[in-house]
Amino acid sequence: MAPPLGHLARHPLPPAVAGALNVTGYQLLAEVAGVGIGRLGRQIFLLFAPDPDPTAPDPMTHVALHQPRLHEEREVASWTALAAQLGYLRLSGYRVIAERDGMRSQLVVVDPATGAVAVQIPARHPGRLALSSAGSAAHLLGMLRALPQAGPPVDPERPEVVRDAILALALSDERTTGVEAAELADRAFELVRADPSLDPRAALVAARSGGGT
Repeated sequence: MAPPLGHLARHPLPPAVAGALNVTGYQLLAEVAGVGIGRLGRQIFLLFAPDPDPTAPDPMTHVALHQPRLHEEREVASWTALAAQLGYLRLSGYRVIAERDGMRSQLVVVDPATGAVAVQIPARHPGRLALSSAGSAAHLLGMLRALPQAGPPVDPERPEVVRDAILALALSDERTTGVEAAELADRAFELVRADPSLDPRAALVAARSGGGT
């Protein structure tokens, strides 16, 4: 089970890790299902919280796909969409596992139906000279979007998960700002509450077309 919304805000990077990577005081740009985007100046990276373990303390937040120098502001939309898509896959049944690589971690997306690794997200972003490589944020986003649905639709009896899934879908659209995504998620969630037969995608489409206003 993924951490609830707000987990990364309540559990920032450990001071030792943030200090070693020179990202102390970073800003949390987005967060869905324990996956988020952190930024400090030109540095940008994925933040990830492992699945909660009831027998252990709160899991440590990890850094992945760390890019020390963001070259263009328009790239931030791809990063936000990447975190949102990863969070949505997690909510829909895919497992995401963090594997430590020094102070950073690579993320492994596992198909629960087969146990096979579907996508690997490296600990470090390849940088501007390799923007078309499999390690870039934009390319990884495309790979995640191409994955099939892992299981049944999100359970409508778990409203907190339904809203997280809708928010993830809204944020995964690079044309939608964070404020717009939150407003759309609120409207779509009200539509699901009124008609539980709506799945998150259908509710979001309806909210975009003016439903729930």
